[in-house]
Amino acid sequence: MTGKKRILSGMRPTGPLHLGNLHGALLNWVRMQDEYDCFYFIADWHALTSDYENTSMISEYTREMIIDWLSAGLSPDKSTMFIQSHVKEHAELFLILSMITPVPWLERNPTYKDQIVQLSSKDLSTFGFLGYPVLQAADIIMYKPSGVPVGIDQVPHVEITREIARRFNFLYGEVFPEPEAILTKTPKILGLDRRKMSKSYNNAIFLSDKPDVISSKVSAMVTDPQRARKSDPGDPDVCNVFEFHRIYSGEATCDDINPKCRKAEIGCVECKKIMAKNLSKALEPIREKREYYEARPQTVDDIIADGIKRAGKVAAKTMEEVRASVKI
Repeated sequence: MTGKKRILSGMRPTGPLHLGNLHGALLNWVRMQDEYDCFYFIADWHALTSDYENTSMISEYTREMIIDWLSAGLSPDKSTMFIQSHVKEHAELFLILSMITPVPWLERNPTYKDQIVQLSSKDLSTFGFLGYPVLQAADIIMYKPSGVPVGIDQVPHVEITREIARRFNFLYGEVFPEPEAILTKTPKILGLDRRKMSKSYNNAIFLSDKPDVISSKVSAMVTDPQRARKSDPGDPDVCNVFEFHRIYSGEATCDDINPKCRKAEIGCVECKKIMAKNLSKALEPIREKREYYEARPQTVDDIIADGIKRAGKVAAKTMEEVRASVKI
């Protein structure tokens, strides 16, 4: 398409996107559109690795995620957006890579170990869950990107992809470049209860939330745990609401609230109302774009179809090379 370096990243469609997704990945994706040839995909097959018992919402979440992406600023003119399961070459490359990937590589994956503990209520003793890094590797190297934008905790995912690509090249000849992890800086965004923002924790503010919903959620946010009464001095440095002020309220408002909080000249209720108003205003352009696309389902369908077509052309070319190299 262009002389730009290519990058690729994806998200699992497990529910509506929230502020953690926006600041953790999506805003960086939007910024990268002018610098890179961007491929972004919805990893619906990956959603099956942990949610295989209930797949009823995956299709709906997939469509909603595309609308969230468009609403946040991803452009179909600048980025190729597609659905993983609609490019069948991913499954073929996954199968081939699974034949050459040693099981110990998968068993030592730190995310695998962590999620076995965190998701102990689910039966994750499946081949698909153990082998998801192989499918992830297929997703990535299919498009021969130079880099994958990730947070620091996802670097091991990119490293096992590099190892699998290296092993394929050793066995069958140089086909795949080894993608680099592109570390992205993200602001600190915690959930309403100061844990990691997550749909499963029921502590998230979603991009699709209306102003009244945002106000209600913000009113329940945990603040300075040492401030029991309005007359108690607060500490903005440990207050989750103030972290949101830093992002959404601007420097002048932060400079005003900071000393007032420390001197107990402003209460948490008033502070939350100010932040909720500023947060809602900041999300207004996203909500307006979401309403635009929700009212134009055919436009969304056309964007999805075009992205799948563009991704499919690249994937078909890659698989021709793979089949020739493997000699099958």
